Amino acid sequence: MSNETLLTYFQKHVKEEPNRVALRHKDYGIWHDVTWAQYGEKVRQVAMGLISLGFKKGECVSIISENRPEWVYSDFGIMSAGGVTAGVYTTNAAEQCGYIVQNSGSRFYIAENEEQFDKTLKFRKDTPTLEKVIVIEMEGLKRYKDPMLMSFDDLLKLGKEFDAKNPGLFEQRVSEVKPDDLAVLIYTSGTTGPPKGAMLTHSNLLYMSEAMVDANPIKDGDETLSYLPLCHIFEQLFTVMINVRFGTICNFIESPDTVMDNMKEVSPTVTCGVPRIWEKYASGIMIRMSDATWFKRQVFKACMGIGMKYAGLKLNFKPIPPYLKLAYLAAYGAVFRKLKERLGFDRVRVAYSGAAPISPDVLKFFNAIGLPLIEGYGQTEGTGVTTVSRKGQLKIGRVGQPLPGCEVKIAPDGEILVKSPGVFKGYFKNPEATVETLKDGWLHSGDVGELDEDGFLKITDRKKDLIITAGGKNIAPQNIENQLKFSPYINDAIVIGDRRKFITALIAIDEENVIKYAQDNKIQFGTYASLTQAPEIKQLIQKEVDRVNKTLAQVEQVKKFTIIPKRLYEEDGEVTPTMKVKRKFINETYKDIIEKMYRSGTE
Repeated sequence: MSNETLLTYFQKHVKEEPNRVALRHKDYGIWHDVTWAQYGEKVRQVAMGLISLGFKKGECVSIISENRPEWVYSDFGIMSAGGVTAGVYTTNAAEQCGYIVQNSGSRFYIAENEEQFDKTLKFRKDTPTLEKVIVIEMEGLKRYKDPMLMSFDDLLKLGKEFDAKNPGLFEQRVSEVKPDDLAVLIYTSGTTGPPKGAMLTHSNLLYMSEAMVDANPIKDGDETLSYLPLCHIFEQLFTVMINVRFGTICNFIESPDTVMDNMKEVSPTVTCGVPRIWEKYASGIMIRMSDATWFKRQVFKACMGIGMKYAGLKLNFKPIPPYLKLAYLAAYGAVFRKLKERLGFDRVRVAYSGAAPISPDVLKFFNAIGLPLIEGYGQTEGTGVTTVSRKGQLKIGRVGQPLPGCEVKIAPDGEILVKSPGVFKGYFKNPEATVETLKDGWLHSGDVGELDEDGFLKITDRKKDLIITAGGKNIAPQNIENQLKFSPYINDAIVIGDRRKFITALIAIDEENVIKYAQDNKIQFGTYASLTQAPEIKQLIQKEVDRVNKTLAQVEQVKKFTIIPKRLYEEDGEVTPTMKVKRKFINETYKDIIEKMYRSGTE
């Protein structure tokens, strides 16, 4: 068995192409390059700094920071020292941060700034293992006296000095890292109870980087934009794994508020996003076009008609008549090329959607404008990806074929089972949950699906989310919800109906687009809640529900809906950091509203 890990390839880049650009980041309006030599030096300093503080092989370090070079300097520094990285979402409350530090046994906690440092003051009493809080941006803390506080710059300085006094120690620690060693703990956002730490090994990470590129090849000079949370496996796939294994250039956003601007500036060749990101892009395009002149609206409508017809045939492996090919080329030249340039998608060769199912309408929309958006499926416990569509081999409503080396089968009850070199070791300090998920080497996904004759996987829904109506009909709420979310006016939809006589839905509006609609139509409102209760807004959403109902079987149609009178926040426990609705929590929180829909009449 090979002893190669991502660290093998990291050091190879450092030695063989030291002056090649590895990373870019933007500070104060200026983009800065980081070469592999500079990247390697920072990683070495982090590793040696931690070792000088007594860091031992197999120990865990927690990181809480937005995406930035220091995140990956720390990550590879920790791994080079033989350690394990545990990422923490910056939006986590102090109690949640403390749980991860306590559960992982972290002695060292790398925090981005004063805001994240302050959270440690609230949980320290519950984390006796914590020894040092290493802060990247010291603004507001330079005069703060605390024996636990240390700056990231001081860690680097300490590492440089320790390295000079201990030649060869860094190389020794790196050489001791084996493929089966634990590399990262990914804490899954628990919808019930505390999050679970999925244990991924160096072997898992290397397999996934190679399998993904085997499915959709990477080219020399490919660039990505790092903007999804780095403690999520989906972003780690591109920023950590593929970047280091294949030498792509990773560009870090300036801040979470500048993603769209940075996308235009960088124009990546490979990009990824969760469904909510792609839905926002699509609704943004549609709303912008509604503001255009009559002539531009007609041109766009005609071109989209051609594009959707073209994409529909292409995505269903049907022949495209010559006249449609010519019409599409004209539409692309007239509208789609400029549209892609405006969004920063003009260089994109392949775009991935993952972390949750995407609406077929959204997938078709982007392929219609010439953006090759494809869907993948997987979970943290399988190192992120199980199946993925290949470019040019996409089936609408399917999430692709298994990755090379990955085996997928469907259990008698419809559950998707996975066996591959990407399957995790188990949950950290949680053997009970591990036994439930890993059985005889098969990962039990918790999703229900089916495989077609070509090996393409279709996801029906989460096993626990399937609705069985009072009449005994099985309904997958995700399909209905995804169709509703294609509307530019609907941000989220939660379909209800288990053991009920008919289907209802809770709707969260797209605030920006609905406010614009209200202003354009002179609808009076004072607060968010009053906006959601305006009769004209209810009529607007009713039209969107009616549009979707026309595509559904009678038993699946949404008979009643209620607009949720508040925004859904991660801080309130209503959505995950990747913007997935926590269905059980929502159902419990809004049970009175739900009951009212069923009390006020039956179908």
